[in-house]
Amino acid sequence: MSPKEFTDYLAKNFQINFSDLDLLKEALTQRNFLNENPKETGRDYQRLEFLGDAIMQASVTEYLFKRYPEWDEGQLTEMRITMVQTKSFAHFAKVIHLNEAIRLGKGEEMSGARERPSLLEDIWEAFIGALFLDQGQKAVDSLLMQTVFSAIDENFFDQFIDFKSRLQEKLQAKGAVDIDYTIEGEERNEDNTQVFKVSVSLDDHILAYGYGSSIKDAEKAAAQQALVDLTE
Repeated sequence: MSPKEFTDYLAKNFQINFSDLDLLKEALTQRNFLNENPKETGRDYQRLEFLGDAIMQASVTEYLFKRYPEWDEGQLTEMRITMVQTKSFAHFAKVIHLNEAIRLGKGEEMSGARERPSLLEDIWEAFIGALFLDQGQKAVDSLLMQTVFSAIDENFFDQFIDFKSRLQEKLQAKGAVDIDYTIEGEERNEDNTQVFKVSVSLDDHILAYGYGSSIKDAEKAAAQQALVDLTE
């Protein structure tokens, strides 16, 4: 996807209209592309990545602070860390098709860099930096509401949270020690896929049950449900 095609896509799907196309091209350009195309002017994405990283940290922090007034500092920090990470940013880079618009060197293209999570994270941050410079914080917030922040309501970030560690920390803070996970049974869905049932207990008292396609997933689900029940 060329920069022009990408700008048309952004305008149609996210109401983003870049004024400075050179700024957008910089955010989408990897160093190897410039090395292989000496006639190209401008920089690669790294300076904009530096800016975008700071903007993402601030934007996510403000959003969480306002959305969850009952959360303490520890909860807010953990959720921010969960949201601002490589896998998360790589996912949203694909959501807005940044991976299709990156200007790569031939070697990087052949090595599959267009799908590399670490690069997609960098390009996402660079794009946010470019959007901020071109359109301001309001445009950044609008894009984040359509992507990152709306994903909270869809429980997208649950896959990145270590619920077992969170439950253990919560219970140990109250003096608890003996936390056990027990496989309670196995069954099969209508499509013949296997489902495990696991319980999590404290001092032989069952706190919650969880279900999953693997024992690990079922344990995570049990811990998550226990956390919900304890909070309520």
